[in-house]
Amino acid sequence: MHFWAAIVVGPFILVAALTGAAYALAPTLEQVVYADELTAPGTGPALPLADQVEAAERVVGDGGELVAVRPAPEPGDTTRVLFTGDDLIESQTRAIFVDPATAEIRGDLPVYGTSGSLPLRTTISDLHRSLGLGDVGRLYSELAASWLGVVVLAGLGLWIARRLRARGPGQARARARRDLVRPDVRATGLRRLFSWHASVGIVLTVGALFLSATGITWSQHAGDNVTALRAALSWTAPTLDTALPAESTGTAGGAAPDAADVAADPHAGHHGAAAPGVSDVDPARFDDVLAVARTVNVDTGLVEIKPPADADSAWTVTEIKRSWPTQVDSTAVDGATLAVVDRTDFADHPLMAKLARWGVDTHMGTMFGLPNQLLLVVTALGVAAMVVFGYLMWWRRGPAGGAGRLRAGRPAPAGALVRAPWQGLVAVVAVGLVVGLFLPMVGLGLVVFVVVDALVTAARTRA
Repeated sequence: MHFWAAIVVGPFILVAALTGAAYALAPTLEQVVYADELTAPGTGPALPLADQVEAAERVVGDGGELVAVRPAPEPGDTTRVLFTGDDLIESQTRAIFVDPATAEIRGDLPVYGTSGSLPLRTTISDLHRSLGLGDVGRLYSELAASWLGVVVLAGLGLWIARRLRARGPGQARARARRDLVRPDVRATGLRRLFSWHASVGIVLTVGALFLSATGITWSQHAGDNVTALRAALSWTAPTLDTALPAESTGTAGGAAPDAADVAADPHAGHHGAAAPGVSDVDPARFDDVLAVARTVNVDTGLVEIKPPADADSAWTVTEIKRSWPTQVDSTAVDGATLAVVDRTDFADHPLMAKLARWGVDTHMGTMFGLPNQLLLVVTALGVAAMVVFGYLMWWRRGPAGGAGRLRAGRPAPAGALVRAPWQGLVAVVAVGLVVGLFLPMVGLGLVVFVVVDALVTAARTRA
């Protein structure tokens, strides 16, 4: 299993590891490449969001619909005003970067998803996720993520078995076991490659399994299975209810009750005039809605404010701080009355939903900032090195070291299936079916490996 999977899937794992290492550093690289757009030289207090939104709208004109605002989280940062636009990919918006102190336009760039990835990180992400080939290309990353865990676990089993089999006098046995944990720099040839492969592999085991498990959650087919499993076990995060009460008929541009009154009575001012459509968004409402959310559960600078999707929906204010400590609370506010419609709090999320959130953010390098990113780079480059070591070992044992013969590894002893206990066979088949159905790319690979192994065995038998 370790041999076949590594040989066949190795190139996919190598590409995923190298692009993943580049992606891990992308958030830091963005701060350098897009310094003009991300930084605001203006000094003094921030202008109302309404003024900043209006400045952005003058740039966009009729070229897009306003979809969200991300206020400047810290002094010296810019505000992002997000619009729809032409020539954008799915989940991408057009961001106008505004100096909050002067309303000066600092940039105009496409951004992607909740992470707000700028073009550099979006390009690297696309390569890492699908090689730029869309849904077809996503099969590559799913293959790599699914099989990385299998290869690592199989390698761990081989490492444990070899460590248990280490023999000889006390010192020789101790040295043999140490060489499985640290590389033997005195060895040469195949033995030296194996020492590096084994020692680096055991050090990276936890990190590689983490990358495999969290990467699978984004995959096309296995990711759907993970989502379905989480939903069945109630491991999903609660969703914010944005449906307005039937009796709410206020207008988003009408007079707003005082924020303190709203905090004391979430239903204050609940009776007003009719709610507008999304085309009638009043820029001043961004300030009002944010002020209300601040009195409820929004207490970080990193937030996104969204106008209602339609006349029957509420405004939403969502924390988007993905670093530690995680802050992803959200509030839905009636734009007509500024009454609080609903709220969700990260503290109330199920434990598994929290673990999933932390796992994804750590995988993306946002959880602990630069130290997180550097650790991901080291782990990813280590996985890439493992693939290279493995191919070099195979080459030394096969074409280069085996009289030109392309060896496919040591065959199982003849009659192994006949001699195996039936309970073992049933267990192996059952586990294979469960894993193969949950991780379709692993299941497809298992079928291919079984067929190829049978053909190789048949060829050796005839020979």
